[in-house]
Amino acid sequence: MATLTEAPPPLSPAAPEQKPRRKRGRFTPYWLLLPGILWLVVFFALPMIYQASTSVQTGSLEEGYKVTWHLATYWDALDAYWPQFLRSVAYAAAATVLCLVLGYPLAYLIAFRAGRWRNLIMILVIAPFFTSFLIRTLAWKTILADGGPVVGALNTLHVLDVTSWLGWTSGDRVLATPLAVVYGLTYNFLPFMILPLYTSLERIDGRLHEAAGDLYARPVTTFRKVTFPLSMPGVVSGTLLTFIPATGDYVNASLLGSADTGMIGNVIQSQFLRVLDYPTAAALSFILMAAILAMVTVYIRKSGTEDLV
Repeated sequence: MATLTEAPPPLSPAAPEQKPRRKRGRFTPYWLLLPGILWLVVFFALPMIYQASTSVQTGSLEEGYKVTWHLATYWDALDAYWPQFLRSVAYAAAATVLCLVLGYPLAYLIAFRAGRWRNLIMILVIAPFFTSFLIRTLAWKTILADGGPVVGALNTLHVLDVTSWLGWTSGDRVLATPLAVVYGLTYNFLPFMILPLYTSLERIDGRLHEAAGDLYARPVTTFRKVTFPLSMPGVVSGTLLTFIPATGDYVNASLLGSADTGMIGNVIQSQFLRVLDYPTAAALSFILMAAILAMVTVYIRKSGTEDLV
């Protein structure tokens, strides 16, 4: 009782409130980002600024170029080479559609039906990356050569009669035609379509397919209502990764096509390396970039998904 009735000891004065110390690793993420930012500035931003200044210059290689803000170069370049722009977009769009048609079933097979063969099929998909882009395109030049087995088979099936009527081929030839260029673009960029599609399809929970079956949905309905909508991020990513580089490509049109199948990439290369008209080449590059950016922006908004793989 005596212990209970004793007065409590006096409280010690409260210690002054101390300010929280700054964490030492506060700026660590920024330091880690610094190398990547410097890389983008040196190898992306500065060349873009230099090309922008080149596009508004006038002069010649002998006399030198000066910035005169000659914006008419853009209009002159577009007026002179608009057929190549349209041809590039058409070839790239055709190759993108073919890649989607060929790549989606294969990606679906790898994601849901491959089983133990999944790794092997994935290696076969990325196997073209083990060789040079140039070598792969030259291989198609051999495959589609006149008198070869591919051309012979197409002639036997009378496929070339139809493609010639459509203007895709010329008589019994496949090389130096639009069809050959689209074939080359499709082959070279097909892995860029398959990989995002596979990644997106693999994320789909298999229980959703089981639930659709429990609701008496047919396989076609399950694909249309469940699988394809959930794989839209992969579709959008794959089509962008295929369409964007295919639009500016010049190797396939140079090796598999002809002067009548030249793309805008061939024009830019020629202006830079042969004609040496640097302002026109830079203006064409910026027009191509602006056109692709506008088309991609509209496409992403219309696709209804921002969750890209």
